[in-house]
Amino acid sequence: MSETPPNTLQFRFDGPEDAPVLILGPSLGTTWHMWDRQVPELAEQWRVFRFDLPGHGGAPAHPAGSVADLAERLLATLDGLGVQRFGYAGCALGGAIGAELALRRPDRLASLTLIAASPRFGSADEFRRRGVVVRTNGLDPIARTSPERWFTGGFAAAQPAITEWAVQMVRTTDPGCYIAACEALASFDIRAELGRIGVPTLVLVGSDDEVTGPAEARTLVAGIPDARLAVVPGASHLVPVEQPAAVTDLLVRHFSTAWSQPSFDTTSGRMAVVAPAAHRASTVPPQMAPLAEIAPAPQPEALAGRPDAYDVGIKVRREVLGDAHVDRALSQADEFSGDFQEFVTRYAWGEIWDRPGLDRRSRSCVTLTALVAGGHLEELAFHVRAALRNGLTPVEIKEVLLQAAVYCGVPAANSAFRVAQQVIREETTPHE
Repeated sequence: MSETPPNTLQFRFDGPEDAPVLILGPSLGTTWHMWDRQVPELAEQWRVFRFDLPGHGGAPAHPAGSVADLAERLLATLDGLGVQRFGYAGCALGGAIGAELALRRPDRLASLTLIAASPRFGSADEFRRRGVVVRTNGLDPIARTSPERWFTGGFAAAQPAITEWAVQMVRTTDPGCYIAACEALASFDIRAELGRIGVPTLVLVGSDDEVTGPAEARTLVAGIPDARLAVVPGASHLVPVEQPAAVTDLLVRHFSTAWSQPSFDTTSGRMAVVAPAAHRASTVPPQMAPLAEIAPAPQPEALAGRPDAYDVGIKVRREVLGDAHVDRALSQADEFSGDFQEFVTRYAWGEIWDRPGLDRRSRSCVTLTALVAGGHLEELAFHVRAALRNGLTPVEIKEVLLQAAVYCGVPAANSAFRVAQQVIREETTPHE
């Protein structure tokens, strides 16, 4: 166990002190106990290092708003322990951390396993809406629906104790840290960078995973030069819990055979990781080979040639208003309205919304008030959603509208309350 400064993570070790270090990374809403069934066998060969995400499993609630931040905290923790080189296996958000390590610090990583992972986890809108639900209702709605996302129906019915354990794991997570982790997943997108992952990689997925399933796994395998795919039958998203023996066996074989060693670069005088050959003969057992033809990973559309303010603006606009709204606005632009969309993106979103003088919560308050004053109810609906994404609670939005009623007039505020009430109901009602 560990005392945990804000820039590090809560951790524990199992296994021989002189063995190579193997890190196991958890999924969002879980603790290091999700790996309990793997540890006894893995600890026979490796020094197993497990960690908790911030605010999970009793870890201090120091929110981390990006996958890169979580990876840096993990590296800081390892630096403090003197651990320089390690293998890594991570599930879902834990897998995203592993991919980030492989991209940013390949010199530290000997081998990688990505479980229930994806180069992009769903849509940013989905995770930001989940953050709104948690901010409004707490974690109970998310906790109650976790078993249906994590396990197959048969497993959940046959293992009520494990199902209840899963619910309690989520319920005891710090809401602020959960929301920050949702924001980290919303902004995570490495589709264009997969080809730079140069360590031997096993991509492991449950056959019945409806969150990040075989399609996402095959995208990873298609993009990572030295990757192999293992599909575990009869398992959903939290596959290490649902099929522990199969996952343990796959991890042992992968890390036993694919642990790459750094080499000495005589030109630079430094240690370097040897990039694997693109068509290296596979030593992976047949059942771990890809199960279907794999299409190339999709690449994000380039914004080549745009001014910097436009690039910043499109990013901020998507973060505040959501991908669906921005995609709809841009798709409807034609020769007549296209220049206006570019103007709004560059100046409203790239210049004003990105200025450091006010945070986004404050800018939402100002924007709501201005829209009430102008009677722009359609825009008001968009920006009530944006205010929720920017961290305002329904109670705070109500207070903004009450303040606007005094200075903008009761009739204008009356219409605004009607619009905001409908939007808040839609955005904060949990999906069962």
